[in-house]
Amino acid sequence: MARTPLRVFPTPDAIGEELAQRILGRIESARIAGTRFLLGCPTGRTPRPVYRAMARQLGETQQDISHLVLTMMDEYLVEGERGLEYAADQNLWSCHHFAREEIAGPLNHSLPPARRLREDSILFPDPRYPDSFEKKVADVGGIDFFILASGASDGHVAFNPPGSARDSRTRVIQLSEETRRDNLQTFPVFGILAEVPSYGISVGIGTIASAREAVMIVSGRGKRLTLTRMLSADRYEPDWPATVIHECALREIWSDTDAARPLGPS
Repeated sequence: MARTPLRVFPTPDAIGEELAQRILGRIESARIAGTRFLLGCPTGRTPRPVYRAMARQLGETQQDISHLVLTMMDEYLVEGERGLEYAADQNLWSCHHFAREEIAGPLNHSLPPARRLREDSILFPDPRYPDSFEKKVADVGGIDFFILASGASDGHVAFNPPGSARDSRTRVIQLSEETRRDNLQTFPVFGILAEVPSYGISVGIGTIASAREAVMIVSGRGKRLTLTRMLSADRYEPDWPATVIHECALREIWSDTDAARPLGPS
């Protein structure tokens, strides 16, 4: 298997600008071909510069994204009357809130109605019927591009913890303490670890690996360990889920200079 290429950029914003340009180019090619374009989207700190750059570039170009489908990776679950269900989307830390306020809303902001992302074009896995998500994605044509990000402390991707099988698919997962601590840093509004939900629904490693193209973003000094682990592998290693990047058909790792510095004191 060929090594996954690494590209290093000066800042997270530089990553965002170039990746946004690439993704919007892929979206436009799909429009010309008359097909939908499924974009796999994480939430959190790492992809924010990409979404901001996409929104800014769309404001300049007025590109048509009405055929775009956002395929969200995961969502927190809480106990409800019928068991585990989505966290309320008014919570600032919910993935539904992030998708609406930090992805779809900004992308659509400067576009005329006919060119906007449609309201029914944001897909989330359903905790009641996890298997249906895989079928829904396949029926639309499969995931064209996955933006990926890795947990700093244990290499989790989406909510997939260490030990996740290569062929794992969309499922309900009990979140590891490491994942919950990382998410507490991402969303300080939680306040304390006890407020971070203990369960989530997540796409699987196999779901991610099925994407036609993927870019794994690592930025900041806190991501030096995960970048080192990814670069030391050439295929999926279950003890560090971020190594799933090596399983995608077209793949790259994009790092900023802070993450690319050697491990050790700064």
